[in-house]
Amino acid sequence: METNILKIIVIDNDLSSHESYQKYFESYTEYSLKGIYVSVKDALAEYDTISPDIVFSEVALDEIDGIEGIKLFRKKDPKVKIIMLSAQNNFDLVKKAFKNTANGYLSKPVSERTLYNALDSIKSDGATMSNDIIRQIISKFQRKSIEIFSERENQVIDYLSQGATYKTIAEKLFVTASAINFHVQNIYLKLDVNSKSEALRKLQELEYANSLA
Repeated sequence: METNILKIIVIDNDLSSHESYQKYFESYTEYSLKGIYVSVKDALAEYDTISPDIVFSEVALDEIDGIEGIKLFRKKDPKVKIIMLSAQNNFDLVKKAFKNTANGYLSKPVSERTLYNALDSIKSDGATMSNDIIRQIISKFQRKSIEIFSERENQVIDYLSQGATYKTIAEKLFVTASAINFHVQNIYLKLDVNSKSEALRKLQELEYANSLA
């Protein structure tokens, strides 16, 4: 049914990428691309007509940048999901985006697979982030919170921060994949979370607290 199809708009001043977005969304049955814009102002002009469920926005935009645009979209719809797109993935910029209530942050260039996985994460968990950014956050948290975890858990976190899979970590530590899953569940327990997306939120909150201390 049409009502189950999530409406998407994209804001990106790189005109060469517009054709790729169009091509990507043509293959998605549960998502519909309703508009591509080069500025926040243009997107806002048609926002009420479209009422998008998800907004993808480049950070580096003329006049109003993507992060500044978040509050303007929130005024239109507090529940809309907003994902930042940027070739810059430095931690301070990522932190600023999430502090301004972004729901996700993807490093450019964005492949079709990355875009689809991001949409799937937003749909199921309400948050999404590129693997390179996840590694940054986990690495920073691991260095600041080493006493929270056991030696083995710290080893698991260290490998996770490098993007390793459970199977790879198991091989590195000479244990079974189920043992790694057990340690990951303990890490979640200590963070008081139940999923990767919740863990990311908790890591972000702790990072903000540390930066304000």
